[in-house]
Amino acid sequence: MRTAIDILQEKSTMRLVTMAPGALVIDVVRQMIKHNIGSMLIGQDTQIAGIWTERDFLKNMLEPGFDPQTAVVDDYMHTGLVSVAPDTPVDRLEEMFLGLFTRHILVIKDDICIGLLSIGDVLRSSLLEKDRKIRELNHIASWEYYENWAWHRGREGRTGNKP
Repeated sequence: MRTAIDILQEKSTMRLVTMAPGALVIDVVRQMIKHNIGSMLIGQDTQIAGIWTERDFLKNMLEPGFDPQTAVVDDYMHTGLVSVAPDTPVDRLEEMFLGLFTRHILVIKDDICIGLLSIGDVLRSSLLEKDRKIRELNHIASWEYYENWAWHRGREGRTGNKP
């Protein structure tokens, strides 16, 4: 069974992109665009305090008085993030995303954040694993397999058959 660390290692980069608390929303947006990411972790190094996403930006834009030029991301980020150990299996991750109605999960090892998984990362990994299993089963249960199986059974002779 694949795990959280396996999914992180498949991602194009395991490097976390973070912004320090106190950053202006406009600076966070610029960094998200620069790194082509849809969410920004807010914290110092690998100690994460919260997350702010492009979805949050859309909601914040409709709030009266919100100005990305002066707004501090700390006032708008989500805290209390869900986290897992690196050895958490994919099926458990799927349950967490669905049951907790969350879109991002931190991967923590020795009290240090080593990565961020999105629901898309986990879904992709799960579908690729299912595809691999289906291909494997199709290979095992191919028509050639049945022909060979029948041929071997025919050579051994069948009980009750007349010569």
